[in-house]
Amino acid sequence: MRSAVPPQRRAILTGGLAATAALLTGCSSKSDGAGTEKTAPAGAAKTPSPSAGQRPDSPWAAFARLMDGNKRWVDGNLQHPDRDPRRREFVAEEQNPFGVILSCIDSRVPPELLFDTGLGDLFVMRTGGQVVGPVVTGSVEYGPMTSGTPLIVVLGHQRCGAVKAAYEAMRDGKELPGNLQAIADALRPAYEETVKEKAKDPVDAMIRIHVKQTSADLRANKDLGPLVKKGDLAVVSAYYSLDTGQVEVLTGAPSA
Repeated sequence: MRSAVPPQRRAILTGGLAATAALLTGCSSKSDGAGTEKTAPAGAAKTPSPSAGQRPDSPWAAFARLMDGNKRWVDGNLQHPDRDPRRREFVAEEQNPFGVILSCIDSRVPPELLFDTGLGDLFVMRTGGQVVGPVVTGSVEYGPMTSGTPLIVVLGHQRCGAVKAAYEAMRDGKELPGNLQAIADALRPAYEETVKEKAKDPVDAMIRIHVKQTSADLRANKDLGPLVKKGDLAVVSAYYSLDTGQVEVLTGAPSA
């Protein structure tokens, strides 16, 4: 029989586990990932935020809130929720976003505005042509894996300059300058599928194909996939119209 762990060794092991847990929840959230609420930290705002206790915890509820916000954006009936000093104080110690948005860097596509959300509501990643790599994928995984964020939206948009540049470069057999070529390389699967389709507007088709491919890859991700299968997470591909402000859902919309 092995001897009991000495007190000094036990303290080291306990400290190591605590450090690991702190790392996983580094940008702290209110949930431990299993839906258990943590005790509010000392110094947290005494007055609740307008949205306190109302975080959508199912994929459908999160999706519905986003789409309601987009409808307000389209109609011009904005609420500008959670954008005041009281909300800032409320989320200063902890955050608990209900959605993850992966979108393009385009200045005309700010997710917080077009979904009419506020401070602490969304994890947002923005890259040229919403392309992904290990760091971006890890950033997308963060919310669902550490705090149970129930929704991911991969959002492409009309007249995407990054996709257009990549399409034209691959069509003409040229390379883009500097690290822009890395964006084109990441978009090659979408380009190849676009060529097969022979669409009337190949750039627009490539935008839509790319977001659908990206969301499918995230659904099949070894860490996110099980959450999707259990119904705890939805991964939606969507397309934003610069002309109308409307978000069109392409694939993955959760059911009520």
